[in-house]
Amino acid sequence: MTTCEIILEDIKKNLEVILSKRSDFRKKEDGSYVSKGDLLIQSIVINKLKEILPNYYLISEEKEKEFFKKKWDKLGSFVILDPIDGTENFVSGLKEWGVGISIYQSGQHIESCIFLPELNEYLITGMKIKKLKSRIIGLSSSLTKKDLSNLPYDESFEYRIIGCSMYNTLKAIKGSFKVFENVKGVNCWDILPGLNLALEHSCDVFVDEKPYRGQILFPVKKYKIKISNVI
Repeated sequence: MTTCEIILEDIKKNLEVILSKRSDFRKKEDGSYVSKGDLLIQSIVINKLKEILPNYYLISEEKEKEFFKKKWDKLGSFVILDPIDGTENFVSGLKEWGVGISIYQSGQHIESCIFLPELNEYLITGMKIKKLKSRIIGLSSSLTKKDLSNLPYDESFEYRIIGCSMYNTLKAIKGSFKVFENVKGVNCWDILPGLNLALEHSCDVFVDEKPYRGQILFPVKKYKIKISNVI
């Protein structure tokens, strides 16, 4: 089994307990939520990494950010984790939330996965998919009312806002979205799994309007992304 498969199995085994933490959450300084479910998944991953990748440094949304700069080395070995992407959905009882993991060894991407536990859907490096064809454009939930009013109107496509980067990037990779775009900017743990899986499955991938080539992205910095499905 791959590292991601091992971790996903542990999350599946603990899913009932994770879901029981839905109503136990607090607001962070940036206004977003963190739940006991986020922290439980992070703990599960940390414990498993101690067994199988003890020399890798974990970069996670829910870790103290000041440590990232001390440990940062673009040629280092890291596991980048978003324990629950779409926490707002999670605590609200919506099923569109996901876990994202990317693994880098000596600065090179090794493996990524996206796991949507309540939808029982996942994609791991090396898996095959069947591409769909869509006219839907996925948008990030960070858009303001003014941003939405300025969107171009074209009857040849439709918009969707789901509120979970893991869900959105996975749907772009599979072709359920023609395009997914975040023009406001997100952190590396929100996007690295989707970006690397998108490259593997022949999507056009852009970070800050430049072609993305699989490199690790510095944490605590916001990145604009675009994934276009190539049919």
